[in-house]
Amino acid sequence: MNINKLTIGQLKEISGLINGKTQENDDCPFEIGKNYLIRTVTFAISGKIKKISKDFLVLSDADWIADTGRFSLALEDQDKFREIEPFKNDAIVGRGAIVDATEISKLIRKMK
Repeated sequence: MNINKLTIGQLKEISGLINGKTQENDDCPFEIGKNYLIRTVTFAISGKIKKISKDFLVLSDADWIADTGRFSLALEDQDKFREIEPFKNDAIVGRGAIVDATEISKLIRKMK
């Protein structure tokens, strides 16, 4: 490989690999540092996005939300979640299992 003959696109791709980004997740709607409620094919999870990779999201301060209660009310006030189980460590969510997601204002972080 002759580094002097690389295209701008190839240089961007190499830069993305070094910085942990790929073209596939450049269009990802999630933002690192923001709180989300994510519904997957089997359950809901809330947490702060720590890392975004091609196939996974890593969430810190994550909770398994077994019962949100009335969904629209829970989106306005996360204290209305009815059943919460905090993760001890970071949670890893497969991006292919995500049904929908939305940004939320706060994380509960206590068993309920």
